[in-house]
Parts: sequence; structure tokens; C-alpha cells
Amino acid sequence: MRVIITESADHVAHIAADCVCEALAPGQDCVLGLATGSTPVRLYGELIRRHHAGAVSFARATSFNLDEYVGLAPDHPQSYRAFMNRELFDHVDIDPSRTHVPDGLADPADEAQRYEQAISDAGGIDLQVLGIGRNGHIGFNEPTSSLASRTRLKTLTPSTIEANSRFFGPGETPPRLAITMGIGTILDARRVLLLATGRAKAPAVRNAVEGPLSAMVPASALQWHNDAVILVDRDAASLLQQVEYYEHVENEARRLAAEQCHG
Repeated sequence: MRVIITESADHVAHIAADCVCEALAPGQDCVLGLATGSTPVRLYGELIRRHHAGAVSFARATSFNLDEYVGLAPDHPQSYRAFMNRELFDHVDIDPSRTHVPDGLADPADEAQRYEQAISDAGGIDLQVLGIGRNGHIGFNEPTSSLASRTRLKTLTPSTIEANSRFFGPGETPPRLAITMGIGTILDARRVLLLATGRAKAPAVRNAVEGPLSAMVPASALQWHNDAVILVDRDAASLLQQVEYYEHVENEARRLAAEQCHG
């Protein structure tokens, strides 16, 4: 697990965009796993800016989103399909037919199986972007989720429902169920990039990075992954105990890279 600590949320977005652009290198196909929520919005904004500047193309990309609310139509403004169209897809050159979000109106069991098969048929995910919930969830894998779980129906915790309620208008009932990639599905990605910003995420980051591997902190499963990058700002890193070591590792990596460039 590689931990990169940056000075601000904007720096998180910039470095994350570097990672995505590397995966989208010209001349190669790429399968991206994408996340919704407030943290990835800055990343998507930076990717749009770079696309408009001619620095990156999504023409050969395929994408799979982590999750979708059960019961919301794709054109509902709070569906994750609508979110992705609004925040990224409508602004870049990605083929809409190659953007995949679970169907919230389909039978959940059938849709989960179909989604897993679609990921497999695409050759698996090259780079999976993640956020992290305050309770340590990734996707909608709430605490106690199996660390080997696959795409499936999940019941959201009251805290997650409450956190999401601000996005719904008066009289609207926030969804209580979602279809989500499982933790095992996420771990199958060849590379994982988890983003976290703000002091409110500090306990979850600490527990995921330095706590025990536990189903009570689903993000801690990334300790198992052989290419997981945890990208956080100073506030989100504020409870980590090994900050000095993480920064030393990054400094050494930059030094070695510089020596190779000059060698």
C-alpha cells in the first residue's frame, strides 16, 4: 500500500488525474472503475480541463461505476448515471455505449450477475478509483461486508442514508438499497486509487491504512492489494501515525526516478 500525502484537495485531484491519464496513454485501451460522491468531483473537473486542452483522450476507454441506487431511473437527477453524465461523460470523448453503471430499475440479483460478467468480458478493470465513507465503506460495501464479496444488493446503513439525504428534495425518501461492486470485485482491479480529503475522513483513513484488516472497515481490504495507492490531503492524513515514513518513501521514489532520468 502506497500512501501519498498532499497539501490540499486540489493537489489530490491533480495527482489522481496524473494516474488516470497514465492509464489512458495514447494507443492503448483502458478499463476504468469510477466512483461518485464529492471527492471524485475535483478529479473529474481536472480530467475535463486536460481533455479540453488536448492532453488526454477517453476515446479508447471503457468505464464501470461502482454502484447505483435501487429504484432510481437513469435520468433521475440523483442517480449515479446522471451524476456521471453531468460530472464527466458529457464533457469528454468517451463512447456512451462503453460507460457502464448498474441499472437501478432491474432485478438486483440478475443485474449484479450481469454486471460481474460485463466486467469480466471487458478484460477486468485496469484502474479503480475509490472514495471512502466516514465508516470506512468503499462503494456501498458497508461495515461487516464480506471481504470476498462480489457485485450484489446491499442495504445501506442509517448513517449512509442520512449522509445522502442532503441530495434529495423535501418529501423525497433517500434510497435504502443499492447495487454495488463487491470488495472482491474491487480487489480484482489491477490498480486501485483511493482518494480522501478533509478532516472528517481522517478516522476512516487511519483505520483503513494502519488498522487491522477487518470487515468492520471495508477499505482496510486494500491492505491486501499489491498496487493500492492511498492519496490524501493533510487533513485526511492528520491521524496517521507513520506520516514521516510515508513521506520518506515518496521522497526516495522521486530521488530514484530523477537518478534514472539522468542516468
